[in-house]
Amino acid sequence: MPVSLAPGIADHRREPYREKNPQMFVPFLEDGAVAIGQSVAMLEYLEETYPASPLLPQEQPLRSQVRAFCQAIACDIHPILNLRVLHYVKTEFDADPTAGWYQHWIQEGFTALEALSHAGPFTFGDQVTLADCLLVPQMYNARRFKIALDRFPKLVTAVDNCNELDAFKDAAPESQADAD
Repeated sequence: MPVSLAPGIADHRREPYREKNPQMFVPFLEDGAVAIGQSVAMLEYLEETYPASPLLPQEQPLRSQVRAFCQAIACDIHPILNLRVLHYVKTEFDADPTAGWYQHWIQEGFTALEALSHAGPFTFGDQVTLADCLLVPQMYNARRFKIALDRFPKLVTAVDNCNELDAFKDAAPESQADAD
């Protein structure tokens, strides 16, 4: 079921969504009896439940490097750039968060991610990993806010290659049933 985050609609803040997900965040995964929020938890659930399509490398230290990359996004970049934070910056400080705020944190975060990523068609080589799954939405927003990305060639290449795959095309915001 689509959940609109659009101002004036804000389905994620209404019942019955709030009953399912007290954090009122999107995305939220429902798979049979399982209902969980938080992107990393959802991706790890999918990794463990559907092993035919692995998103974590089997070998160490690559497996841990992918997890560290994911945590850099999930803990250090995404939380300060999500809609509720951008809205707060705008309403409480009368500032345009898409200018300095967003640009600063994307550039700082992507600088670290560029150094952590490996050469290859994807973030960690020849296979799509959890890192790519978390990077694609961040890059989508960076492009939406017209952030300069020329300093991040490995990240741009990885995301562009992901966006050629059907799974990523199907997951794109403009491909969703409620896209306007």
